[in-house]
Order: sequence, then C-alpha cells, then structure tokens
Amino acid sequence: MKEGLAGKVAKVFMNSKLTVLLMIVFMVVGVYSSFLIPREEEPQIDVPMADIFVGYPGASPTEVESRVIKPLEQLISNIKGVEYVYSTSMKEQGMVIVQFYVGEDIERSFVKLYNEINKHMDQMPEGVTMPLVKTRAIDDVPMLGLTLWSENYSDYQLGQMAHELEAEIKKINDVAITHKIGGRERQLRIVLDKDKLASSGLDFMQVSQMIKANNAQLNAGKFE
Repeated sequence: MKEGLAGKVAKVFMNSKLTVLLMIVFMVVGVYSSFLIPREEEPQIDVPMADIFVGYPGASPTEVESRVIKPLEQLISNIKGVEYVYSTSMKEQGMVIVQFYVGEDIERSFVKLYNEINKHMDQMPEGVTMPLVKTRAIDDVPMLGLTLWSENYSDYQLGQMAHELEAEIKKINDVAITHKIGGRERQLRIVLDKDKLASSGLDFMQVSQMIKANNAQLNAGKFE
C-alpha cells in the first residue's frame, strides 16, 4: 500500500526523538500563554438594546398591532445595525424590543433609533402617544420569564396570581427587578342612580368633582 503525504509526515514524527521534546515545548508554551491572556469574570460586551413603549388609547390589541406596532417594527428593522426586533401588542398599548449587533457603538445606535422614530411620527395614527424609549444593557436581560395562561380563569384573576407570584419572587435573595406585563388593573366602578341624584339636587358633574376632590394626596407633615 502506497503511503500518502500525511502518512509520511506522521511516520517521521513517530520515529523522531524530537517528538517528545516538541510536545513538552508546546505544553509549556500553552500553560504560559494561559497566564498571559487577560481574563474577566464578567466581560463587558457592547450590545445596544432598547424597549419602546407606545400608547394608543381606546384601541384593541389587534388595532395596536396592525396600525402602530407593525409599522414601527418595519421602520426600526431598516435601521443599519439592527439585528432583531420583537414586539408585544396589548389593549391600548404595545411594546417593541430592538437589539443591535454585538459591537455596535451604543451611543450612535440609540441616536439613530431616536432620530428614525421622531422622523416618522407624523405617519402614526391620530391619538398615538409619543413613544417612550427605554435603553437596556446586556446585564438587564431577564433571567426568567413566566407566562400565566388558563381556560378557567379570567385575565383579572391571572393578574392577581401574577401579583402574588411577583411578591414571592422578590423575596428571593439577589433578585434585582421584577416586572409584570399584561392583565387588567383593579378599577372601581360607580353606578349613579338618576332618581336619587334628582332628589338630592345633584348632577353627574358635581358627583365627579366630589370624587376627584376626595381622591387626592396631601402632605401629612414633615420631619425636622
């Protein structure tokens, strides 16, 4: 059987007395290099990221997605340096998460993001609030995300469960931030009786003003 080039080279090293010496040299160089290479327990990686919150009062989740979030996603995707764009649509509001490529300049990336959003605000539907851009760092990425879903409980009941779950998670050591998204907040509904209002000489506006006057926060005092 005819030996190839690789076989001839391997045969030379197998029969050479320098092979052991070369192995020792390579091991010493490798160990020495491992001490010279700088190491960090938590290396700093530049990954520009931002959360964009947009409000659309009175709109359903479908309207928020089709009229606000989708156009905003397309707009942000065209920015140079953007790698991923994610979104979530809810009642009367939506959120877009944008992530740039690793190594992109953080300051320049956010400037491009702000400029692109402000430049196209005139194309947004009437009533849309000014987008709130909240920048994030690589260390701000959530370590755990939980989704509560049920066919037997309403969104309000799931929201109450989420509040209880959030309170328990906050008790865990080294937990920095927890954030709940979605679900209806607790509201107080007042139903007025027209006959009783008439007998008392009141109207809807007066009752509304009374409620606002009693729903106020005042200073109780100060510490000296």
